[in-house]
Amino acid sequence: MISRSIRLSLAAALLSATALSAAQAGDLPTKKGAPVAPVLESWSPWMLRGRALFVMPQEDASLTLGGAPIVGGKVDISNSVVPELDITYFFTKNIAAELILGVTPHNVKGAGSLAGARIGSAWLLPPTLMLQYHFTDLGAFKPYVGVGVNYTVFFDEKAKGGFTDFDLKDSFGFALQAGFDYMIDKHWGINFDVKKIFLEPKVKVNNGLIAGKVKIDPWLIGAGVTYRF
Repeated sequence: MISRSIRLSLAAALLSATALSAAQAGDLPTKKGAPVAPVLESWSPWMLRGRALFVMPQEDASLTLGGAPIVGGKVDISNSVVPELDITYFFTKNIAAELILGVTPHNVKGAGSLAGARIGSAWLLPPTLMLQYHFTDLGAFKPYVGVGVNYTVFFDEKAKGGFTDFDLKDSFGFALQAGFDYMIDKHWGINFDVKKIFLEPKVKVNNGLIAGKVKIDPWLIGAGVTYRF
C-alpha cells in the first residue's frame, strides 16, 4: 500500500513538473517573433569643407628709411578671393580640431606719405589650426566657435615700381573663428565661416633700405559646402 502511494505521488509530481515546463515554454517568444536588438548608427569623426574665401587685410605699417622712421608711411594690401579646403576631426560630439589650407595672392602699394608707390606682390600660404566647440542641440543648424594659431609662409615675392628687392618674413599669428553648418542630410550641408587672423610680419625692401613691420590682420570670410563622413 505504502509503495503504491509513493508511486502515485511520484507520478503526480512528474506530471506537475511537465505541465509547468510546458507553460513556461509557451511564455517564451518564438524565434520568429523574437525582438531584434537596435543597430546603432556608426559615427565618423571626420568632416571636410570646401569654401570660396574672401580675404580682406586690415593693414597698417611701421617703416623706416635708412633707419629713420618714415612719417605717415603706410601700405595698402589688395583683397583676394580664393578657394579653401579644411579638414576637421571631432574628438567628441562637441570638441574638434580644424586644419585650414589655401593660398592667397596680394599686391602691396604705398599709402599715406608713400601713396602712389608700387612696392611688390606676394603669395601667402597661411595654414591655420583651430580648436573648436560645436553646439549640437539645435537640430540641422550647428554653430561653432574656434581659437587657434596660424603660420603664414610668404613666397614668390616680387618687387615692383623700380624697387629691386621685396621680402616678407614668415611669421606666426593668433586666430579667432565663428561660423555654422546647416546640414541638409546626415552627410551634406552648407557652411558659412568668419575668421580673424592677427598677423604682423617683418618686411624689407631693397635689401633693407626700407624695413619695418606690416600689420596685415586679415578678415577671412568664407561660404561653401560641408561633407560629414
